Amino acid sequence: MTFELWLTYALAAGVLLAIPGPTILLVVSYALTGGRRAAWNTVAGVVLGDLTAMTLSFVGLGAVLSTSATAFTVLKWIGAAYLVYLGIRMWMAPVEDGPPERQPSRSGRAMLGHAFTVTALNPKGIVFFVAFVPQFLVPAAPMVPQLLLLGGTFLFLALLNAAGYAWLAGRAGHWVRKPAVQRTTHRIGGTLLIGAGLLTAAARRGA
Repeated sequence: MTFELWLTYALAAGVLLAIPGPTILLVVSYALTGGRRAAWNTVAGVVLGDLTAMTLSFVGLGAVLSTSATAFTVLKWIGAAYLVYLGIRMWMAPVEDGPPERQPSRSGRAMLGHAFTVTALNPKGIVFFVAFVPQFLVPAAPMVPQLLLLGGTFLFLALLNAAGYAWLAGRAGHWVRKPAVQRTTHRIGGTLLIGAGLLTAAARRGA
């Protein structure tokens, strides 16, 4: 694989990642309500979710989802329902009089798990790897090194992208201290998650 081909792939992947989707909305929502600590937990969940989706794609699940309407629909609705569930929970989240960073440690694991689940269950992500990555593979060259290079590049860019959104939202969330403001950010975050769930439910194969 030439450097020019890799650079083209990296630029294209970077542009696609920069477009906010359900995963980024989740990162922003938790960063707004939980500060930097929540942000980094969700970023880790995003990277693990992308790694899982990529692995499943490379071993053949993506090919199944791209040809089976039933499999795509089932996974789509599971992911959509989970996003809506998280949105409702955020709407109902209690308001605490203190810095968001004082949340118990287990909430961090829960946020990581949420981000992982939403990312890994996003069928568009799995189909993306199957439809996008092969365009940059060189048939005459060994496949495994190419997949490792392209997959590693995507994960690195996904990390930078999610971390960038998380940092910006976390900076805003750092100043959120008043109960009224916390309540507002819970409503905004919950609305974003519910909206992301509805967008996921409306996704069509090949979109």
